[in-house]
Amino acid sequence: MRRIFRLTSVAVIAAMLGAPVAAQKSTGPRERYEMDAATMSGFAAMGGGKGGLGGAMSMMFGGGPDSALARQLFLRLGSNEAPTAPPPKGDHFFLPQAKLGKSVPLIAPERKPADYPYEFERPKGRLLLYWGCGAKAGPGQPVVIDFAKVAAGQMPPNLFSSAVPVVREVSPENSRSYVEWPNARSTKMPAKDSSLLGAHRVASNVGSDINFTLAQDYMPALQASTADNADGSVTIRWNPVTNATGYAAWTIGGMDRADKGGDIIWWSSSATKEFGGGLWDWLPPSVVANLITRKIVMPPSQTTCQIPAEVKKASGEIMMGNLNAFGPEANFSYPPKPATGVWNIDWTAKVRFRSYTMLMVGADFGAMSGGGASSGGSETPAPAKKKKCKGPLGIPLPDAAC
Repeated sequence: MRRIFRLTSVAVIAAMLGAPVAAQKSTGPRERYEMDAATMSGFAAMGGGKGGLGGAMSMMFGGGPDSALARQLFLRLGSNEAPTAPPPKGDHFFLPQAKLGKSVPLIAPERKPADYPYEFERPKGRLLLYWGCGAKAGPGQPVVIDFAKVAAGQMPPNLFSSAVPVVREVSPENSRSYVEWPNARSTKMPAKDSSLLGAHRVASNVGSDINFTLAQDYMPALQASTADNADGSVTIRWNPVTNATGYAAWTIGGMDRADKGGDIIWWSSSATKEFGGGLWDWLPPSVVANLITRKIVMPPSQTTCQIPAEVKKASGEIMMGNLNAFGPEANFSYPPKPATGVWNIDWTAKVRFRSYTMLMVGADFGAMSGGGASSGGSETPAPAKKKKCKGPLGIPLPDAAC
């Protein structure tokens, strides 16, 4: 009898452990706040921290990129409520170490008419896609996209993938009331020695005050260098960044011949054919961890990657690109989750971090700026062309970019 009781007890415990637990019901949140913080270094930090190719090219008019560093911050508040007195508005209040003044204004974005004119020139030539770290390109490369065929509706099969999401939990589309910063009233980015540590308060006319305290700060800067190898490949090296959850890199070459219908070369560090989505954005650590297992994102332990020789040869003298270090995120909510019963969430707040730098392969800007540049450079760069400079898909670029 005792043996039967013991076996029965074990069976009951096993059933209890294996039984599905009913999910706790929740309502809301009525407000959602999203805060994206980035550290930009090197060429990406030039131009007052605006980033992008325009910021990189501005270095030609002063100071080199070696020690350049800038902060980037984006704030978005979405609410299910209508403003108490239109239009929707708010303020994010900072501590002095943020060096953004007492607060920055959150306002609704300007709505442009549907027929807003945009000058778009149909791209010419071809786009050649390469991927993966290594001295040589892998099988099946490159994938060739002929812009003339794309214009005729002939898209290469399996070109786009949904493996890498673009994560935006707060947007005008999913909010009854929406405000953001930077905006038309305030565009100044944080100082390079600013800090986000400490208390934050968001007050608005679309919901309750949001209060949280950050124990995480801007990520350290990425310092990357490139070196030409005897086999024709290019090695990218970078410093390990504290709190990085993974890395991703890309380069684009051939932009100097884009307006002539020449080939544009796009390379991604992913081991599979992945060229977009959130690879150049902020991503949750859980998503990054999954992408690492699929070899789409490089692990945080990796600090080198080879650009295949075929990419360098096809790209010409200069390649531009980006190295992205994904970072941690902090999550807050109010009120605290109860042990039992319905959780009526008033607000949530999410703070995401990343660090990134721009890659300039084969460009020697040192003679013009007095600063350093990627190794493997050419002689003094040719003068900037006066005609319009076009990048991939016909996107206008600064003249000096070509």
